Amino acid sequence: MSNQQHILDQLYDTLQQRKNAAGEKSYVASLYEKGSPKIAEKILEEAQEFIDEAFHIHNERDNAKVQQNLRSEAADLLFHIMVMLSHHDVPPSDVFDILEKRFGISGHDEKANRTS
Repeated sequence: MSNQQHILDQLYDTLQQRKNAAGEKSYVASLYEKGSPKIAEKILEEAQEFIDEAFHIHNERDNAKVQQNLRSEAADLLFHIMVMLSHHDVPPSDVFDILEKRFGISGHDEKANRTS
């Protein structure tokens, strides 16, 4: 297991533990209390911020601050996706399994063969 996969597993475990925390003491617990709609709202917000930074980097490719902002927004987006997965008890390994199965298959072919 790569270190990157390991950090996602650690994050998932921490997020699962937050299910037992009080919302006023834990940001993640407060999201869990508000449910999927609030978590989805945060994912959309973070996705838009990531896209905005991607447009900035397109125009300022050599700007180190813009590149760092893109990385930071990607981390925020990934974090909130992990919150949603954890909220629904979907471990990162389940997502990795799907990605592994898709690896080496044309995106067009894979999409055409999906059953749902």
